[in-house]
Amino acid sequence: MQWSTRPGPAERAADPGSRPREVDARTFRELMSGFPSGVAVVTTVDEEGAPRGMTCTSLCSVGLQPPSLLVCLENRSGTLRAAVSRGAFAVNLLHTAGRRAAAGFSTPGPDRFSDVEWELVEPHGLPRLSSDAHATAVCRVLRTVPSGDHTVVLGAVEHVVTAEAPRPLLYGRRRYATWPSG
Repeated sequence: MQWSTRPGPAERAADPGSRPREVDARTFRELMSGFPSGVAVVTTVDEEGAPRGMTCTSLCSVGLQPPSLLVCLENRSGTLRAAVSRGAFAVNLLHTAGRRAAAGFSTPGPDRFSDVEWELVEPHGLPRLSSDAHATAVCRVLRTVPSGDHTVVLGAVEHVVTAEAPRPLLYGRRRYATWPSG
């Protein structure tokens, strides 16, 4: 496939006075808020054995051989440092009743785990949000890729825990929503 730099029919038909907007952080946040996604809390344990975690909506599957996914974590995050150091992390996919956990893990705080029920899941001894997650994937870190103020963390899914739960929690337009019934 070859890419052309000549304007196509859509570009020629556009308002001749329109110009592309410069993309700053606010504009980009606004763009991405229009792309709703599921809500997850990425958890791990640091070198002292303390649980670490943060809310994450930048998550997607990568492939089936091996089963793998990726999460994007902020570079300054203690969760990122702990996941890389430990070589493992868990992705807790939240259900509707997990809204409070999503909010709690998205803001800085001394002990994000004090307000949620959690347990350690083997084989890596990683925290699972037992009352807020409808599924948890235990992952081994395959690779990290720095990208601006975040790092892409690729993980091989080695263990999955699922539970009967209400519908998945969604986030978009800067608010939480529930997966529609039916």
